Amino acid sequence: MEQKDSRNTQGPKAPRDPQARRQGFYIMRKKQIAASLQSDGRGIQFLYLDGGRIESFARITGNITNEEVLRLLHTASGFRRLVHSIGVTLEMTKGESRMADFVLQMYGKKDVGGPGTEIRVPIPADGMERVVELGEYEWFREDDVPGQIRFEFPKDGELALVSVKLYLQDGFDVPGAPEDEPVDLRSDNYRKIIEKSLVQTGNPARLQEAMKRARRGEDVTIAFIGGSITQGAGAIPINTECYVYKTFESFCHLVGRGTEENIHYVKAGVGGTPSELGMLRYERDVLRNGYAKPDIVVVEFAVNDEGDETKGECYDSLVRKILSAPNAPAVILLFAVFADDWNLQERLAPVGKAYDLPMVSVRDAVVEQFYKKPGEGRVFGKGQFFYDCFHPTNLGHQVMADCILHLLRIAEGLSGGEDTLCLKETEPPLGGEFEKVRLFDRASRETNIRVDCGSFCYTDEELQAVEMDKSLVPVKEFPHNWMHRAADSAFPSEALLGNEASFPNEVPFSREVPFSREVPFSLDIVCSALLLIYKDSGSGSVGRAQVFVDGQQVLVADPHVNGWLHCNPVICFRGRECRKYHVEIRMAPGDEDKEFTILGFGYVR
Repeated sequence: MEQKDSRNTQGPKAPRDPQARRQGFYIMRKKQIAASLQSDGRGIQFLYLDGGRIESFARITGNITNEEVLRLLHTASGFRRLVHSIGVTLEMTKGESRMADFVLQMYGKKDVGGPGTEIRVPIPADGMERVVELGEYEWFREDDVPGQIRFEFPKDGELALVSVKLYLQDGFDVPGAPEDEPVDLRSDNYRKIIEKSLVQTGNPARLQEAMKRARRGEDVTIAFIGGSITQGAGAIPINTECYVYKTFESFCHLVGRGTEENIHYVKAGVGGTPSELGMLRYERDVLRNGYAKPDIVVVEFAVNDEGDETKGECYDSLVRKILSAPNAPAVILLFAVFADDWNLQERLAPVGKAYDLPMVSVRDAVVEQFYKKPGEGRVFGKGQFFYDCFHPTNLGHQVMADCILHLLRIAEGLSGGEDTLCLKETEPPLGGEFEKVRLFDRASRETNIRVDCGSFCYTDEELQAVEMDKSLVPVKEFPHNWMHRAADSAFPSEALLGNEASFPNEVPFSREVPFSREVPFSLDIVCSALLLIYKDSGSGSVGRAQVFVDGQQVLVADPHVNGWLHCNPVICFRGRECRKYHVEIRMAPGDEDKEFTILGFGYVR
C-alpha cells in the first residue's frame, strides 16, 4: 500500500489581500496588567467597563469627544451597533505564559452575575494584534451593559502589556489618537508640576520630629489609610508600584537609612469606601489593634467621600482620632483626583486649615497641565496618568509619591517649630461626633453589648478582599460577620451551639428552641450613635434588611444600591442620649429567603 506524504509540497500560498482597516479607537493602550491569584489557581486581571468606565476609557485613551459614540458605549445594544470588531494585543513583560484568554463579558439586565454574553478568545502573548469579529458570536437578549474585560492566565503573578482597540461599523467617524510623548521626570516642567501640589506645610513640628527620630535610627512607622487608590488600584504590580510603597521608599532614602532597617510601613486602603468606614477600621487596619503606633499617617479620601452621609464630619472625626493618639503622630491630608478633574478638596481642606496640617493636592499639580499642548508645558496626558477614570497608572502613582516627597523635603528644611496643636481647644470645622467611634464585630469582647444573632447565625466567606502592606495576598475585610443565608439549611451547625467561648457577646443557641430563618438579629448596646456595616453585592441571591431601633424602623439596607461586592457603612442614629438601645435587623418582606450579611457596627459611647 502506497503511503502518502503528509507534508505540504505545494509551497507557501500567496497571502490574501488585507481587509481595509476600519476606523477605531483604543480603550486600552499598552496598559500594564497583573494576573491576581484565583481560588482555582489561575491568574486573572479584571478590567471593569460598567459605571461609565468604558466611556472614560474612550475619552482618555481614545481621544473620543463625539457624544453619540460615547452614548452608544453605555449599553450593550449600542455597543453592538457601534463596534464591528475588537483588536487585542498581549505582550508579556514578566512570566512564562505564552497565551491568555481574552474575555469580553456583558452584564445581564436582571443581575450583574446573571446571564450575559461572554466572548472568549485565546490570545498569543507575542505582541501581535488579533482581531475578534463580534458578528461571529451569538448575543443574549438579556444583555444590558458592557460589563468587564478579563485576561485569564494559567497562573498568577504574570505581568503583561495589553492593548484593546474598538473597530467601528461603517458610517462612524472618529479622530486618530495623538501619540504620547515620553515623560521626563527630571525636567523643569515636571518639577513645577510637583511644586504646585503643596497646598500648605502647616505646622511641620510633628513631621520634623518623626524624620529626626528616623535619622537617629529609631523605629518610625509611616501609615496610609484611604480608598482604592491607597489600596494601589491601577498600579502594576499593586504592592510595589503604588504611591504608598513609593512614598515609603522615598521616605527611607530621605532620612538616609535605606529601606526596612528601622522604618516600618502600613498600607490600609480599601476600594470604594469613604472615611465613614475609615474611621471605623482605623484601630484594626492601621493601629493593628494596638500593635502598630504610626508616627506619620497619610489620609486619602478626597475622591471617596461624595457618599459620606455627614458631608465631612466623618473625615474630621477620623483626623481628630489620629491626632489625639498619645504618641502625637503627624497627619498629611492627600487630595487625589479623578479623570474628570474632580475631588472634594474644597469640602475637606478646612479640616487641614483648622488643625494646621500639611496638605498635598494631586489635582492642583496635574490638571492644569493636562490641557496644555506638548511643548507648551504639558509633561503627560490624561491617558498616561490615569489607568481608568478613577485610578492612576504606575506613572500617576509615581507623581503622587513625588508630591508627598516634595512636602517632606520642604517640611524638613523649615526652621524648627513647636507642636502647638490642642484638640480640646480647637473646634472641629466639620464636626467631631465620631472621634471616639469604635468597631464592634463578632470577634469583639465588649461590655454593655449583647447579641442574639437569630437567623443571622452563619459566617459569610465571600467578602471584599484587599492587599495590605507589601503583600500581594488579599485579606478579607470583616471576616467576623453575621450572615442570614438563603433557604438551604434547617438548623445551624453544631459548631454554633453553646458558642460563648467563640462569640463572647452572643446569646448561645438552645437545642430546645426550633431554628427559624425569620428570627431577627438583635443587639442591645449602650451608645449615643450607631452605624451598621453591611455587605453590598450585585448578586440576585441577596436581599434587603430592615433596621429597627427600640421598635421603630430607622432604615432599609439594600445591598443592590451600589451593586458590587464591598463594605457599606450607614448611620442608624446619632446625637442621642447615651443609654441602652435595642436594635433589631430582619429581612425585608419578600426577601426572607435571600442572603444578607452584617459585617459589623460602629458605636460612640
